[in-house]
Formats: sequence, C-alpha cells, structure tokens
Amino acid sequence: MNSITNLRCDLEYQIYADTHFCFNIQASRRDDQRILQESLVVTPGMEVREFEDPNNGNRFFRCDGTFGILNVRYDAQVELRRLPPDESAQESPITELPNEVLHYLLPTRYCQSDMMSRAAQHLFGRVPPGYRRVRHICDWIRENIAYQIGVSTPTTSAQDVYLQRAGVCRDFSHLAITFCRALNIPARLVVGYVRFVEPPQDFHATFEAWLGNRWVMFDPTELAPVEAMVRVGNGRDAKDAAFATMYGMVAMSYMHLQINHDGSPTTDTPDPRGATVRRLMPA
Repeated sequence: MNSITNLRCDLEYQIYADTHFCFNIQASRRDDQRILQESLVVTPGMEVREFEDPNNGNRFFRCDGTFGILNVRYDAQVELRRLPPDESAQESPITELPNEVLHYLLPTRYCQSDMMSRAAQHLFGRVPPGYRRVRHICDWIRENIAYQIGVSTPTTSAQDVYLQRAGVCRDFSHLAITFCRALNIPARLVVGYVRFVEPPQDFHATFEAWLGNRWVMFDPTELAPVEAMVRVGNGRDAKDAAFATMYGMVAMSYMHLQINHDGSPTTDTPDPRGATVRRLMPA
C-alpha cells in the first residue's frame, strides 16, 4: 500500500525554571516510509541540536529553555509503502534470532515478562504459534482490558494494567509486548502519528512482534488503521520512545496534532516571529 500523509504537530510548554528538552517527534527514515519534506520550528529562537540513535533509528532534537513559553511545530509529508501482513508468518527459534533482535526478549521496566510468564502460558500457551497467536493476544487484551483515559500514569507497568484491567494505547501495547516476550516472541513498542476516527488526535502507541524473520506491527486497541501510522520511534518500552523528555520545571500547556492520510494539506499559519526555523529535507 502506497499513500501520502501530511502531518503537523504543535506543542507548547510553560517553563518555570531553566529546562533542557529532548524531543522525539520527527518521522523516522525507513524503507517503508519516505520523508518527502519536513520542517521544524522552535520559538523563541535558540540553538537546536539534532542526532539519530544508531541502534533504533529514532531521531531526536535537544534545546534549552528559560522562564516563559516554548513552542514547537513540526510539519512533514511522508510517503508510506507498507506490505500487507503475512498471516502465515511463524515464530523464530531463539537460536535463529538475529543478534540485534535478541534483547527484545528481555524483561524491562514496563514489560515484566519474567513476572508475567505464568499468566502468558496459561492464557496463550496452547494457542498455535505464529501470527495467529499474536493476533489472539491482541484480541484477548481488547476484550478484557477497558480503554479508559486517566486510569494509568507514566509509571504504570504491564503488570499493573493486567491487574487493574484498564489503560490507554501505551498500556495495551506494553501488555501485549509482555505476553509476547513471555512466550519467547521478540516484541517492541512503536509510536507515531495516525488519524483516529474520533477526536482528539494524539500520539499513538502500537507494537511489533518478530515473525517470519521481520517485524510485524499490531494494534491491540484497533482505534486506528495500523498500516497508516507514520512511525516516529521504537524501543524496548516507553522509556525508549517518549515524544518529549524534560529536565527542569515545566508543564505542557497545549498540544494539537493534524494528520491527513488522504494527502490533503494541514492548516497553514505563518512561522512565529523570532523562531528558529530549520527546513529539513530527506537525507
């Protein structure tokens, strides 16, 4: 499937004391998505430092803010070139996993697969392995975990979600990743932009499982078409793929996302006066 997505991300923060920001909101450069054009605007004007993580391809930019308001705007036009999932894909024996995939079997802060092993075996141990087992995990989560905003916090883990039976997209994906790893299926969190049927728009978290010798994306929430998501980042869990990390006294005061999968342009407004404007083109 080939398609064009236009997106805009507007963020505003109230800074109460000197703060260092690290953002991960730019579309990643991958074989299945090509950045046709993009721009980044930071207000007020300041030094912006960019880097790309060589391990996962996540793109970051850093800046320092002082007391007052910080605005960030990111625009991008991205061509998606996605293959349909192979429903016959099988799980790989651990001995055949690539070196760079092996660590996605390990328990992490939010995905305690070692502590959830017994539950995973009880629920899914007898399900035939492969794509359909991961699909079955997603179905179980959607049927047994309520999608409910406000019940989880930034420290909520997969085990917490399993016990409280409620969460949001990040929590759904963390639980799915945990079940997969407990069954010796490598899995990782994926975050990005996708248009929800119901507003408001927000960053979305899904996950990928290693099947058929490649990463295959799943969305336990089924709130948006997973094949249309513009990937921003991926990692072992949410701590590797946060869209913003702040070191200081700060509060988000505004966030607005526009995602148009039909190729139509986002609403155009002038660049703020005094902004640091970086016109970014594909490498």
